[in-house]
Amino acid sequence: MSLVVLVLVPGVHLLDLGGPAQVFSSAAERGHDYQLAYLAERPEVVTAQGLPVRTAMEWPELGPDDLILVPGWRTSTMTAADRLREPTLARLRAHHAAGGTVASVCAGADALGRAGLLDGRRCTTHHHLQDQLARRYPKAKVVRDVLYVVDDRVVTSAGIASGIDLALSIVAARHGPGAAGRVARDMVVYARRNGDEPQASALLRHRSHLNEAVHRIQDLLEARFTDRLTLSDLAAASGFSERTVTRMFGRATGLTPLRYQQVLRLERAEHLIGHGATVETAARAVGFEDPRMLRRLRSRGHATNLSA
Repeated sequence: MSLVVLVLVPGVHLLDLGGPAQVFSSAAERGHDYQLAYLAERPEVVTAQGLPVRTAMEWPELGPDDLILVPGWRTSTMTAADRLREPTLARLRAHHAAGGTVASVCAGADALGRAGLLDGRRCTTHHHLQDQLARRYPKAKVVRDVLYVVDDRVVTSAGIASGIDLALSIVAARHGPGAAGRVARDMVVYARRNGDEPQASALLRHRSHLNEAVHRIQDLLEARFTDRLTLSDLAAASGFSERTVTRMFGRATGLTPLRYQQVLRLERAEHLIGHGATVETAARAVGFEDPRMLRRLRSRGHATNLSA
């Protein structure tokens, strides 16, 4: 089981909180073993939108697979007394030091900065707060105008709704792009990502069409992107002819089914390489029999360029 601890402060934005909570809750409903916990330094927190939220005050026991997430808050009304205190910041540091992941949405990056977790790392926040974050934490490398940034198990996102993208990226990294794509479809969210690498994930970028038959084919490709799937396999699964599958898929996504599978493989391989895997190991893990194919695809640029 993975525990997701959402740490709340007074004035927390409901969507900063609710977006990621819905993603992990939906993932749990689909069989991924997540449990959510809401924690604060007081028994009740009033959100920026006026809704009171009852919270726990005692920290659960955490392991490396667990996540601590700090949603953002209304900065104009926050006082010094509302900011997270040192014992809570120490919890953030200790969890990361033990191999866990710490994340923030919007102004929540300030808490990670105060905990020292942004020093020497790439990070982001709401575009209105980027200059302030850079001034407060000069050792941080603030990345502007992207939706989220991942750096050594410290995940920061931009404003409000970008917390959904952040949470989906974590689900994709842990369970594969198909799992995140299905959660996104459950939530009826579309690709609004920008920036490089995971910011432009294919699992959402090519899912904004309304063709349910093509969605079913994509579900199959995403669930079995490491397998050698033929066009006849896709036709049998969809109930259409091979020619119709090719035509429908291209019209809906702009790609052939084979190219779409390559995009999925390449994105997963880039994630593995970014976490220390060799090209040879990553190639085998994503289904390439010959690592030279992965090298050729990488030489053309990241998966965002394959759809051109």
